[in-house]
Amino acid sequence: MTGNKALGTMFGATGVSTFMGLPGCDDLSQLQARIALIGADGCTPYPSVGFYCAGGPAAIRGAGAAYAANLTHMNFDLGGPVFPHGVTAVDLGDLPVSEGDAAGNRALLQSTVAKVLDRGAVPFLLGGDDSLPIPMLQAFAGRGRDLTILQIDAHIDWRDDVGGERLGLSSTMRRASEMGHVGRIIQVGQRGIGSARPGDVADALAYGVRFVPAGDVARAGIGPVVDLVPAGAEVVVCLDLDALDPAVMPAVIGRTAGGMSYWQVFDLIAGVAAKARIAAFDMVEFMPDRDIDGQGAAVAAQLLAGVMGIVARQNAG
Repeated sequence: MTGNKALGTMFGATGVSTFMGLPGCDDLSQLQARIALIGADGCTPYPSVGFYCAGGPAAIRGAGAAYAANLTHMNFDLGGPVFPHGVTAVDLGDLPVSEGDAAGNRALLQSTVAKVLDRGAVPFLLGGDDSLPIPMLQAFAGRGRDLTILQIDAHIDWRDDVGGERLGLSSTMRRASEMGHVGRIIQVGQRGIGSARPGDVADALAYGVRFVPAGDVARAGIGPVVDLVPAGAEVVVCLDLDALDPAVMPAVIGRTAGGMSYWQVFDLIAGVAAKARIAAFDMVEFMPDRDIDGQGAAVAAQLLAGVMGIVARQNAG
C-alpha cells in the first residue's frame, strides 16, 4: 500500500485546512455563526518548556479533516449530524502568538474572544497550553454574566505562581477565582501526584471549589457532577486533555493512569448542556510530540466535533 490510506481520504476528504472543512471567517464584525473556533499554540509559557503544545491545533484540525466529506452524515455520538440545522460554526484559524510576547498573546486572545462574544457566538478555544483559558475568561468581564466554570483536568491549577509567573498553566483556576464574574468553580478528574501542594487545595476549598476526583467519577459516574451545576447556569467548560486516560489520550505532557474515558467526558458535557448553557469551551494541552500514530489527535477531533454538536443543539433550542 502506498500514499495516504485514511478513512477520510477513502470518502473524498482531501485538501481541507479548517476543522472538518468548516468555513472560515476573516472579519469578525461580520460573524454570523453560532460557534467560532479559535486556535492558539500557546499563551503565557514557562521558560523551561516554552510552547510545548505548538502544533496542537493543527494536529487536531488534521485529524478532523477526515470528517469534511461526511459533515452531513450521521454522528452516532449525537444521534444525528453534528449540525442538525445546517453548519453553524466557523474556524478562525490560529492566532499569531509568540513565545516571546506573553502579554501580547493574552491581549490578542482576550480581544478575539470578546469580539466573538459581541457577535453572540460561543467561542471554542483550541490549544495550546492551559494558560489560554485565563484571557478567554477575562473576555467575559463587564457583560453581566455570572459564570460557572466546569474544569475537567487531571490537575487543579491553583498555584499562585511558578517561578514568579502568575498567569501560566498551573495558575489558571486560581486566577479564575479572582475574577468577579466567576461565581462557581467545579473541578473534575484530579488524580495522582501533580503540582498542587496541600495549601493550594486548602485555598481552593476555602474559595468554595467542588472537587470530584477521577476515582469518584469511576465509582459513581458523572451524575453527581452534573447535579453540582445549577439549572440555567452560564457554564464555561475548560477541558485539559490530560483528564482523559492516557490509554485514550497519549498526547499530553503528563500521562497519569486512572483517567476519565471518552464517554465520561462526552456525557458530562452533554449532561451539563441539558440543564444549563455552555457559554464557552476550551480544549487544551494537546502535545503532538507525545501522540502515538495519530491516536490522540483522532480522539480530540471526535470529541471536539461532539461538543460542537452539543452546543449547536443547545443554541438551536
